[in-house]
Amino acid sequence: MEDENKKAAKPSFGQVIISTLAAAIGVQSNKNRERDFQSGSIMTYMIAGVIFTAIFVLTLVLIVKVVLGNMG
Repeated sequence: MEDENKKAAKPSFGQVIISTLAAAIGVQSNKNRERDFQSGSIMTYMIAGVIFTAIFVLTLVLIVKVVLGNMG
């Protein structure tokens, strides 16, 4: 009965963020991966992944603009 409660519990906002970051750099633990697949919604992780990717790309663009702006 306790296993059913664990499966039914949705991951918290922090757990989704940590899982997304861990997946982005390839260091997700097996325990967390199983939790994500059993109780998490695919849409939650897709949205988190898209947001993370957008922030990452915008950060890289900003860094390049700052570096190139200081060269001229």
